[in-house]
Amino acid sequence: MRNIALWLFLAIAGMAPSWAQAPKPLSATEIHHELQKLNFLGTALYVAAHPDDENTRLISYLDNAVKANTVYLSLTRGDGGQNLIGTELRELLGVLRTQELLAARSVDGGEQRFSRANDFGYSKHPDETLKIWDKDLVLSDVVRTIRLLKPDIIINRFDHRTPGTTHGHHTSSAMLSVEAFDLANDPISYPEQLTALDTWQPKRMFFNTSWWFYGSQENFAKADKTNLMQVDIGTYYPELGLSNNEIASVASSQHLCQGFGRVTTRGSQDEWVELIKGDLPQDKTDLFDGIDTSWKRVKGGAAIGKILKAVETDFNYADPSTHLPQLMEAYSLIQGLEDAHWKARKTAEIEKIIEACAGLFLEARTDQAAIAPGETGKVSLEMLNRSGVPLTIKEIEIIPDGYQEYPNITLKNNKKETRDMEFKVPTDATYTAPYWLLEDIGLGMYTVSNTELIGLPETPRKFFVRFDLEIAGIPISIAKPMVYRYALPEKGEIYEPFQILPPATASIANKVMLFADGKPHEIPVTVNAGKNNLSGSLRLKLGAGWQSTPASLPINIERKGDQKTYSFTLTPPSNQSELWISPQLEVNGKTYDQELIPIDYAHIPKQSVLLPSKAKAVRLNIKKSGERIGYIMGAGDDVLTSLEQIGYTVDLLDIASLNSEQLQAYDAVVLGIRAYNVHKDLAFKKELLMDYVAQGGNLVVQYNTVSRRAAALKDFAPYPLQLSRDRVTDETAQVRILDAKHPLLNYPNKISAADFEGWVQERGLYFPNEWSAEYTPLLGMKDAGETEKTGSLLVAEYGKGQYIYTGLSFFRELPAGVAGAYKLFANLIATRPTQNQ
Repeated sequence: MRNIALWLFLAIAGMAPSWAQAPKPLSATEIHHELQKLNFLGTALYVAAHPDDENTRLISYLDNAVKANTVYLSLTRGDGGQNLIGTELRELLGVLRTQELLAARSVDGGEQRFSRANDFGYSKHPDETLKIWDKDLVLSDVVRTIRLLKPDIIINRFDHRTPGTTHGHHTSSAMLSVEAFDLANDPISYPEQLTALDTWQPKRMFFNTSWWFYGSQENFAKADKTNLMQVDIGTYYPELGLSNNEIASVASSQHLCQGFGRVTTRGSQDEWVELIKGDLPQDKTDLFDGIDTSWKRVKGGAAIGKILKAVETDFNYADPSTHLPQLMEAYSLIQGLEDAHWKARKTAEIEKIIEACAGLFLEARTDQAAIAPGETGKVSLEMLNRSGVPLTIKEIEIIPDGYQEYPNITLKNNKKETRDMEFKVPTDATYTAPYWLLEDIGLGMYTVSNTELIGLPETPRKFFVRFDLEIAGIPISIAKPMVYRYALPEKGEIYEPFQILPPATASIANKVMLFADGKPHEIPVTVNAGKNNLSGSLRLKLGAGWQSTPASLPINIERKGDQKTYSFTLTPPSNQSELWISPQLEVNGKTYDQELIPIDYAHIPKQSVLLPSKAKAVRLNIKKSGERIGYIMGAGDDVLTSLEQIGYTVDLLDIASLNSEQLQAYDAVVLGIRAYNVHKDLAFKKELLMDYVAQGGNLVVQYNTVSRRAAALKDFAPYPLQLSRDRVTDETAQVRILDAKHPLLNYPNKISAADFEGWVQERGLYFPNEWSAEYTPLLGMKDAGETEKTGSLLVAEYGKGQYIYTGLSFFRELPAGVAGAYKLFANLIATRPTQNQ
């Protein structure tokens, strides 16, 4: 039997902005704006590969001007990119970028979906992309999205006909979308989906083109535009007091970890789309031309449309509550629709409008942010009707606890009602965690066994309070997720999601521990209590040859939320070795081995991520020369911590206060990734840094970007050096040593091709492609089918010192514990050998 209602509930609830955001009441003009959307029955699906690929201008235009349900399908969560605001990478970066996408959609009005594809990093061709992704699984996810959301039109961000001209993920997203356009309506394709979904045929498909894809504005002006459509997305919305491109700019600026913060724009602006499949509209300014987007497209919808159109036309801005009887009548008729898709979607939309017209405030606030399975909590209810229309609370139910009360309370105008209720979290309750991280994570795909979750941006919340009301004599049920609300004196009111978390978690601060000799290291393990009176034992799960003293330790933490640090002495084997260490907590006969990682930024709701708790221990015979390093932080890399692991004393330098005397105290100065991109004032410190090198210093500059968004870097090195977009994405690509006798590859550690084994995600990126004769290239490497790139590691003598520029991805390799990367970086920052060494 099909469970279409559940699927649609998850689809719509899952695409809403984060549960933990503070309530955003609608003004009267905003209510009218939402009424217009309620009266439009059409859906647009926008398809691309990553967070930030989406065209927020077009998404906002479709949602706010056209009034269509507009959904962005990002095939990945952006896990393989860089982070300009913190140190989160890989899975944690994917969580952060997911929330930034939801923040963007909460601004432009769109909704959000994903596939199970894992962003494994830059790909040069869709052939590579679709080998690493499971093409059939990703294609099935695109087909599933189309069948679930039933879009009338699909718009691809990228061109499926130009493989090899852009990121392989980009082209792949368009290729899969084009293929899915027809497969979604084929009952033979992915028939297992049809136990819960129906086939669906979109009306037409477009490619969101522009002059950029034609090489120049001149070329675009000459191009045949027979199959192109043009829309002005610069429209102004008087009800919102904003233009479409202003909204789009704010939405795009939510991608802060990618450096997308930008000024708003306004005024007339054209967008172009090219027809790829389906029929070309007669009105070439209306993407939905010829598609019935009225209530008449639904059986039984004409009567609903008549009521709601009257409300929209004669809307009472001074007192929207006067429309509640009409809205409740329409709501009742919607509940009788046979079309489950539009019933679910329009029910969610009209409930929002009814709440807003009534000035209805319903909140379920917990007394704590998180509870462990089997524990009891308290939820405080606040119920307020700020209209002259009487509302009655008939029944209140805690979900999934099942506890019910029948208060039969009449909410009078502006008279607040409160109620406290207790609930118990089932002992078998699942933890609150990103669902795509719960199972094995492959290089190219996430594993999601529960098909009902595939595509959702977040894990649906499990704990709600359902309010059964009666408005104008008609029953209506409104469910509110439990939230945790509190205030800080310096920040004001804060909302966080209510979560189910383990009774105990443990973490090792240093994710890579380097044993440069046979000496034991002290390993601190921090235990967090998720319940009161936590007691049990703690041990380290080790491999052969490694020993822990003591073997285990008793743990006792009295208060929930407190943490204690316990120390073990870890002794490595005498020979080179690597292993993963995992803290194991034994509590009441159960083993807990997860780490709780908060992601907390002001522009997104706080995220609590549970991942297997582990750290990599590396027994490595590594030598170092020098003691003290100065580090200028770039775009949030964690290389600094890795240098401390080698045994260096590392000082974080402030660019504004840099002076010559300060720099002379360091054996080497290292610039973090993208340092020149994120610190514009660093360019003014060139003379100071070059003086440091000339006097015998060692300056190591890690990669900087060149792109349409990043201004070209000029005159930042001692001799001419031109950065490019050259990169080697194959982490297993053969590395050729160009100058085997160069001191940088011999002191204090001998570097060979074997030291490039075990690298992750890539070799490097944004290599220089032109440089003057003063530089010596040391390494050659290439991706399959390409010419060799020799700009990954360049060194130049300057005065008594040396200047090093490297595009090697140390920011990925060092946190991953790659032994060869540690040896090579130790050579880069080593004080140079004298003739006696």
